[in-house]
Amino acid sequence: MMRTRPLKVALLGCGVVGSEVARIMTTHADDLAARIGAPVELAGVAVRRPSKVREGIDPALITTDATALVKRGDIDVVIEVIGGIEPSRTLITTAFEHGASVVSANKALLAEDGAALHAAAEQHGRDLYYEAAVAGAIPLVRPLRESLAGDKVNRVLGIVNGTTNFILDKMDTSGAGYSEALDEATALGFAEADPTADVEGFDAAAKAAILAGIAFHTRVRIGDVHREGITEVTAADIASARRMGCTVKLLAICERAADGQSVTARVHPAMIPLSHPLASVREAYNAVFVEAEAAGQLMFYGPGAGGSPTASAVLGDLVAVCRNKLNEATGPGESAYTRLPVSPMGDVVTRYHISLDVADKPGVLAQVATVFAEKGVSIDTVRQQGKDGEASLVVVTHRASDAALSATVEALRKLDTVRGVASIMRVEGE
Repeated sequence: MMRTRPLKVALLGCGVVGSEVARIMTTHADDLAARIGAPVELAGVAVRRPSKVREGIDPALITTDATALVKRGDIDVVIEVIGGIEPSRTLITTAFEHGASVVSANKALLAEDGAALHAAAEQHGRDLYYEAAVAGAIPLVRPLRESLAGDKVNRVLGIVNGTTNFILDKMDTSGAGYSEALDEATALGFAEADPTADVEGFDAAAKAAILAGIAFHTRVRIGDVHREGITEVTAADIASARRMGCTVKLLAICERAADGQSVTARVHPAMIPLSHPLASVREAYNAVFVEAEAAGQLMFYGPGAGGSPTASAVLGDLVAVCRNKLNEATGPGESAYTRLPVSPMGDVVTRYHISLDVADKPGVLAQVATVFAEKGVSIDTVRQQGKDGEASLVVVTHRASDAALSATVEALRKLDTVRGVASIMRVEGE
């Protein structure tokens, strides 16, 4: 039997995502009520600019006092899609204190202060759900937190930022440079006016921290994640990857160490073979591989951002939280029992693609090879091109630690025959 008294929902933020959440709540009200077992009512919408026309939303619901809204006491669920650290953090904890559970899409806050938010939710017996914080409409948080709770996840590898994937895809398919591809992404609405969070890897690093924490049952903050963006990726890098039968993607990689005693989390551009499924992820789409001991390799694919996809994830969480509310229960909270340390990037072992500008004369290759050997980095392949006294030398290594590779590059820069290091890129996905 359906309960007739509605569950009241407060919406914090009414931008691209918030307005779509409100629209779906209104147009799909009957379906949501049937799935939950009670109607849901939008009880208030907190915004910064109340004068803006918001189609389909009763102006009487609009308020600029978000604090008063979450303190009302009759609110069952707060949906937070403001973003940023403050005032979101204070509003969420205030919501818990006044009896509301929270659905959030705030990856930056969760990656920075997720442990404190989980603790506050547990203290007050409330839910904290955040499927929309990681990969838009792609179900990823819940499978890791619930479906794979009985398994052991060893690796999470994926493309979790649509803006950077669009840019790199355009550079690959059209031969455009980084700036040209960014301009196209901006014109099409795939990049913000200030794209720093995306192109410098901050967005992907926040998502990597969240995924690593859930996957490995340990606490990982954004400061623990090694981060490199795509601003230094050149058309030459893309062309070199093509010659190797690869393409370049910005990857989020979270791994459990072979001995199980630590984890790593990193975000950086990398070459991956064209045969790898991630190589075919085009434009602004996201895709994530999860490798677990019993389940094997799972792939999650779909739109990772945008109003409708993100709203879909938010509303999925809303249904789950409302069901819990009706059953006087809460869903899974933080699981951080392993307390595994996060290893530094220097300990990470992978392959590398290094492009060197060198003098075009005999003995250069031997000198370079000697440096690699002295630093314990084994060479897989070498390609050399030269003209008019100048040459390029492309070296692809076998697997080596980041620390060993860094020492090798430092030694290479000291050679008189090495004019400069044009680029260094990791090779993943093999």
